[in-house]
Amino acid sequence: MNLQIIGRFIKEQRKIRGMTQAELAEKICVSEKTISKWECGNGFPDTSLMLPLCKELGITANELLSGKKLTGDEYMRQAENNLVTLKTQQEQSHKLLLTIEYILGYMSSLTLIILVFVASYINMPTWLRIFLIVFGLIHTIFGIHFCIVIEKDAGFYECQHCHNKYIPTYKQVLFSMHYGRTRYMKCPKCHKKSWQKKVIK
Repeated sequence: MNLQIIGRFIKEQRKIRGMTQAELAEKICVSEKTISKWECGNGFPDTSLMLPLCKELGITANELLSGKKLTGDEYMRQAENNLVTLKTQQEQSHKLLLTIEYILGYMSSLTLIILVFVASYINMPTWLRIFLIVFGLIHTIFGIHFCIVIEKDAGFYECQHCHNKYIPTYKQVLFSMHYGRTRYMKCPKCHKKSWQKKVIK
């Protein structure tokens, strides 16, 4: 997906319809600066804006992603290419998020250990010891919360019985037994419990 090509295509289709950037921006409820950013290839509409933009420009989402008008066989071929590209980008994004989760988890735990160690072995007023320990606990709780959010949303869990891939609820992830990224949960499709592994694809 080439943002420069897509940006030129958006600009071309806007001009064909005789709209200024400000007029297009008003129609899809964004700023003129956002339209300019897209047309310069410095950004791309999020999913909630793609269809309204396509409607105003008289193009399909497939044509928007391709950065050109498509006809016949070319349309289907390009649709498949776009799906593969989007899937690849999603997988890369999920892998990055899971890496961030590891780093965040280790840093949160390490911060708590260091603060408890400092509060226990260094001479200081009692109020400061309490503050350091409470601060470390709060920091760790927030870190764990964000790790769980990432764990829930990045990739899928696969049921070992019916092989259904799904995104669990926050509550399921929080309260399930686990080792690493394998969790003991109930599948929403077959309703059986099993040790389910995190999968990206």
